[in-house]
Amino acid sequence: MIEMKEKISMGIGRPKGSKNRKYSYDFKLMVVKDHQDNHLSWKELAMKYGVYRSVIQRWVKLYNEGILETGRIQNRGNPYAALHTSKSLTREEKLELENLKLTIENERLKKGYLVKGGGLNKEYVTISGANTRSSKN
Repeated sequence: MIEMKEKISMGIGRPKGSKNRKYSYDFKLMVVKDHQDNHLSWKELAMKYGVYRSVIQRWVKLYNEGILETGRIQNRGNPYAALHTSKSLTREEKLELENLKLTIENERLKKGYLVKGGGLNKEYVTISGANTRSSKN
């Protein structure tokens, strides 16, 4: 079996279906401080701690931005998804959602196609009437 140090140097990732490792804040801080204090390369740090260099690079970046201390980083996702699914929207949120929908429709018209239907029955139709693609199977 290949050791972690060999995997890192060869660029082999974790096996498919295995769980992501979770590292404590103290461990992350120790690695970041080691990088800053001893000026070790990403590869040297990866070999020393058994963590992929891209992960260490992300920790250093988050530390420099002051985000690492806050704990788990949340992905922002689509900011308009909450507007679309929320049942009680303020007037401003309704206008923002309507503006977004009209902007998307305008961009589609510029590209020369319309969307007919919705959900599973959505069809993309060119303005001249020819069907270009469909989400139906």
